[in-house]
Amino acid sequence: MQNPTDPLAHCRDMFHIPEGVIYLDGNSLGAMVKTAPARLEKALKQEWASDLITSWNKNGWWQLPLTLGAKIAPLVGAAPDNVVVTDSTSINIYKALHAALALRPDRSVIVAERNSFPTDLYMSEGVISTRPDMQLRTIAEMELAGGALDEVLDENVAVVLLNHVDYRSGSLLDMAAITKKIQAAGAMAIWDLCHSAGVMPVELDAANVDFAIGCSYKYLNGGPGAPAFIYANKRHHDSIRQPLSGWWGHAEPFAFKQDFEPQTGIRAFLCGTQPILSMLALEAGLSAFDGVDMTLVREKSKALTSLFADLVLDKAGQSGLALFSPRDAEQRGSQVSFSHPNGYAVMQALIDRGVIGDFRQPDIIRFGFSPLYISFDDVRNAAQILLDTVSSGEWRRYVDKEDGSVT
Repeated sequence: MQNPTDPLAHCRDMFHIPEGVIYLDGNSLGAMVKTAPARLEKALKQEWASDLITSWNKNGWWQLPLTLGAKIAPLVGAAPDNVVVTDSTSINIYKALHAALALRPDRSVIVAERNSFPTDLYMSEGVISTRPDMQLRTIAEMELAGGALDEVLDENVAVVLLNHVDYRSGSLLDMAAITKKIQAAGAMAIWDLCHSAGVMPVELDAANVDFAIGCSYKYLNGGPGAPAFIYANKRHHDSIRQPLSGWWGHAEPFAFKQDFEPQTGIRAFLCGTQPILSMLALEAGLSAFDGVDMTLVREKSKALTSLFADLVLDKAGQSGLALFSPRDAEQRGSQVSFSHPNGYAVMQALIDRGVIGDFRQPDIIRFGFSPLYISFDDVRNAAQILLDTVSSGEWRRYVDKEDGSVT
């Protein structure tokens, strides 16, 4: 089996990949771009140390939420002023849910995926706790492609919150078709892009999505704790109402008025003072996408994940490994997951051998493939190490290893 041609091979040189490591956890924390340390050093030694408070104007700190939003916008198929970088994914989900509900005041139901990433459900529960008339309905991800969504969408549903790519299996939903169905029922569509932004073309404007949120520390390589982003369709910009009325979201923040007057447009989602150093690390991370064709990124992603799945399944035998992701590359994101009865132990053994993925309860081992820095040779080597680890029983040495606080 020959390696496919790789038009993105040159991108790997932009990243710091430790020697001897095959890093397949970009779906949890992206690798560091080599320019990040210099960018942060400049921020520390010049912009903070020397320019001090003048940096808010002189070095563009005040405009960073919009500047970075405009850089992310083409990666998610949005106009530059439809995206802003601010706060965390969880906080942005809360804001987006409230904004959507405000546009459907006569409806009282939020629909979300039953097996969604938990923060989506937690924030949904938090929102409905503020309104005694509201309720949360959940639907299984596997039912979304069928007629179950039609059954749950009635005149009471205000908003549907969905993950573009499932965090455990990597399953990919048809954003355009599902958004159309949601809106035909009179509800608002919110999409979580945490596992799709940066590894495939996303077309928020073209799909007529209402709101979307996403993180920047995974495939956008913004660094640990990097701020998230939020999208609002242009048609909603004059109507955005969200409950976190901090001073950055005021129409005149330096007028220091006692009463809150919201910003208009995407700025309405701003809240408090922004984490500037984290934003500047994200600025460096986003530079890796300069001049990159996202169609090529998606094609390489499908090739990488297909090669990995095929190599493992071809020799998995009685290893206990079972594919947990869709076999068809068109139906998954840039991720391949397997189940194994001793998944945690298998992953610990892999990490000790330099193949870094991660584990999700109860038995899922996940491998995320960032097309900008993962090579086809990485995939071949990782597949072989995985097969060796399970066939040799090497993982048994890790069965009694205490689970780490972060898996």
